[in-house]
Amino acid sequence: MAGSFVFEHFVLDPEDRQLRRGAESVELNGRYFDALALLVREQGKLVSKDRFLDEVWRGVPVTDEALTQCVRTLRRQLGDDAARPRFIETVPKHGYRFIAPVDCLDVDAPRAVRTASPAWQGPLILAIAGTIGGGIAGFIGGLLYGFIGASQPLQPGMGAASVVLVLLCITILVALLGGAGVATGLALTRRHGAWAIAGGAGGGLVIGATVKLLGLDAFSLLVGQSPGDITGAFEGLIIGAGTGVGGWLSRRTVSVRQSGLQAALCGGIAGLAVALLGGRMMLGSLDLLAKQVPGSRLRLDHISALLGEASFGPVTRTVTSVLEGALLAAGVVSAMALAERDWERGARRL
Repeated sequence: MAGSFVFEHFVLDPEDRQLRRGAESVELNGRYFDALALLVREQGKLVSKDRFLDEVWRGVPVTDEALTQCVRTLRRQLGDDAARPRFIETVPKHGYRFIAPVDCLDVDAPRAVRTASPAWQGPLILAIAGTIGGGIAGFIGGLLYGFIGASQPLQPGMGAASVVLVLLCITILVALLGGAGVATGLALTRRHGAWAIAGGAGGGLVIGATVKLLGLDAFSLLVGQSPGDITGAFEGLIIGAGTGVGGWLSRRTVSVRQSGLQAALCGGIAGLAVALLGGRMMLGSLDLLAKQVPGSRLRLDHISALLGEASFGPVTRTVTSVLEGALLAAGVVSAMALAERDWERGARRL
């Protein structure tokens, strides 16, 4: 049967011998691709071991372990779980069955629409989407911090709008930079399963270290003293890893909303770890900077008062770290999942 097959986020093109997940190409060797194509064509039907040997291995003598390894690899590349299968179901002692719903693309569609996208296009789209998601998270956090900060009695010469605008711009900038680093790491490793955790951690580490280095140098140059231990590589590593866990889990989730909630939980836990290990997220760094700058009029006491503290103490640091970690992770992962879903819908329309 000619044409392409679509199931969840995947497009299988037997004619061009390509499997894509959203914008990404999924690597499979020839026999494993043939095995997947056979399962998908027979969606809902049992494919016996003998049929695999006849149509995939074409009579070449192989052990049962070869077929088992083939299915294990297919499940890993699809993000499937043998204990709770979404794609390939094992029928003990008989064979396997493809259980996910499968749609067929128009067999008469122009060949050009079935041509694979460049290898760099998928990661680039996902990285941009994740960066935008990070910026949106910063916008939400900045509005929250800004309105809370503006609600306190302001010093002469300061307007509420100025407080909101300054905090909003700072949080958006920090979130964009953090989102860009983490999203790029995730985009480059996303199809490699749990390696997405390392990708997110690495991206967060690099951008955190860079921003801290430039920030310390700029502060020392302009003010003449170091602001101290502001957020940097350590915090970026932890938050990036938490976001990576959320990104990895999202590969097993169809709903963008569920992906965002899972990522928020993972990011919140990462933010808690940062606080408990003595690190500082954005608001904690701002408090440190405000105390270091002579004559600074930035005050975060009102935020601390909401949490029962007279100044920016451990409770405030913990709560804000959890909030910032959850917002960033949810924004990055949700935006990347949405970009993949839109790519899939585009493939279905074609």
